[in-house]
Amino acid sequence: MSGYVLAIDQGTTSTRAIVFDGDMHVAGKGQKEFTQIYPRSGWVEHDPEEIWDSVVSTVHMALRDAGIEASDLAALGITNQRETVVVWERETGRPIQNAIVWQDRRTASYCDNLKRQDLERLFTKKTGLILDPYFSGTKLSWMLANVKGARARAARGDLCFGTIDTFLIWRLTGGKSFVTDATNASRTLMYNIAENAWDEDLLDILRIPAAMLPEVKDCAADFGTVDPDIFGAAIPILGVAGDQQAATIGQACFAPGMMKSTYGTGCFALLNTGADMVRSKNRLLTTIAYRLNGETTYALEGSIFIAGAAVQWLRDGLGIIGSAAETNALAERADPTQEVYLVPAFTGLGAPHWDAKARGAIFGLTRNSGPAELSRAALEAVCYQTRDLLDAMQKDWKNGAEDTVLRVDGGMVASNWTMQRLADLLDAPVDRPVILETTALGAAWLAGSRAGVWPDRDGFSATWKRDRRFEPEMDEKVRAAKLKGWKNAVRRTLSEG
Repeated sequence: MSGYVLAIDQGTTSTRAIVFDGDMHVAGKGQKEFTQIYPRSGWVEHDPEEIWDSVVSTVHMALRDAGIEASDLAALGITNQRETVVVWERETGRPIQNAIVWQDRRTASYCDNLKRQDLERLFTKKTGLILDPYFSGTKLSWMLANVKGARARAARGDLCFGTIDTFLIWRLTGGKSFVTDATNASRTLMYNIAENAWDEDLLDILRIPAAMLPEVKDCAADFGTVDPDIFGAAIPILGVAGDQQAATIGQACFAPGMMKSTYGTGCFALLNTGADMVRSKNRLLTTIAYRLNGETTYALEGSIFIAGAAVQWLRDGLGIIGSAAETNALAERADPTQEVYLVPAFTGLGAPHWDAKARGAIFGLTRNSGPAELSRAALEAVCYQTRDLLDAMQKDWKNGAEDTVLRVDGGMVASNWTMQRLADLLDAPVDRPVILETTALGAAWLAGSRAGVWPDRDGFSATWKRDRRFEPEMDEKVRAAKLKGWKNAVRRTLSEG
């Protein structure tokens, strides 16, 4: 059997398809951006049909780039933007409205109402999550309440709910597979992560019929077979994981105490806690890192909503840079005497603050502040927020988090300046891997190992290679002063600060 494996990486702003060869090297790829829809302030939507079209086109691109046919593929893996909600008709497969994206904040008041009923403790106990618009459950509840006839149709079993992975599998298999994996299910506010099952109590509170929910499988499992009419061959779908969990797998963070942080549109840090389901006292999330062979591995997660999106804002919103790559050189040129802080709460603040009403702010501007200082502030904001997450993780879990080496991936890690500043502000080593396509690689490994053409967990871990380690160099007094300034800026940005 061929060792070629295809990974579909359906992200927030673009879809990518990557073909890996038998040596787990990239053989071909395709990428396509799609439309970001902003109906109102704080609302973010995607057109599911445009996402589907982007998947089909990028897979064809990747196959052409690799010089292979679909019949040469041993397996297919999927990784996806998490928490984004799609509802479609069971009979036709047509979405009933645009997908509501994980960044969307329209259910903030609904979450507040649930909190006033003293329900957050129940949700956190069962799901490891908090009541925030970020997660799927309140988005789905909103859709059922606001799309005409949706709740009645859902109760009759006429509608299907899914995160993006479920929607894509449904389409890829011609409606034969209605499934998800444990990592995506664990982000919905409806899944009991201790019992590994949809939770009836939470479904009742959110008024969501169980009939519209997919079957939940391990991350490496038989998710169905691609309809041969789509790509020209029947391809088994054997691996699925939400993007941050897929990156954790792709970084080979299989041992408790290992930690990765992905810097894409947002930033997401996961600390593997093994079989220990750590209950955070510092507003972190307890989540499923992966489930393999029926065994669940847990993680502490810190979610930062805006990372690379802050650089996109400099480019598209302010127009002060032409490309994201310019920020590295600009940050190096920034005036060291100016301490400019950007708190990128454009869609609220995530962990450990969870303030859905906070909005972005800039502090420390002078007449001499310009593109260089703003670029440095945007890059530093990512580092400061990661430090906040690491501090919280070290308080929550004493079994090795203190000595963590951070493995990093995502578009922003190509910036040496940013990675050095990250190590400086964390006061911890930062490891950048040789293979930066870790999210897609994680999904591909799940599928390839399940197909028997790629190595097992230990063999895969042995292939991980470091490109560069960034060691902290900043003077402790300088670090302390900068962190103090950041905490002050965050305090002044909080909606009740």
